[in-house]
Amino acid sequence: MRKTKKLPANYMDIVFVRNERCPWRRKDDDGEDSGLVEIDMENRGFFNAVAQRFFNRPRISHISLDRYGSTLWLALDGKNSVNDILSKMHETFPDEKEKMLNRIVHFLNTLEIHRFIVRT
Repeated sequence: MRKTKKLPANYMDIVFVRNERCPWRRKDDDGEDSGLVEIDMENRGFFNAVAQRFFNRPRISHISLDRYGSTLWLALDGKNSVNDILSKMHETFPDEKEKMLNRIVHFLNTLEIHRFIVRT
């Protein structure tokens, strides 16, 4: 019999952690992007291999997050639930309270689909 991971009853109780296989860094230049997060994504698979070989596409793509995405990314430490992250985002971006929950859920879903984050 296969064991299944028990999921929290509420999405707000889920705790995410950054995937260890996804290298990332904070930009430390003195410009506007200072302190923002950049994630490296390896382009794998048949079509990416063809594009890399024949069209000089990069093997690694660098995904730059904006201030909002960087703040959320840094909160994904394996300790904060979605509800904790929502509270932190409300503190950092008080003017965006109305759209905050939808934006967070959409961003987390995107990160999870692309395997940048995993549930603990």
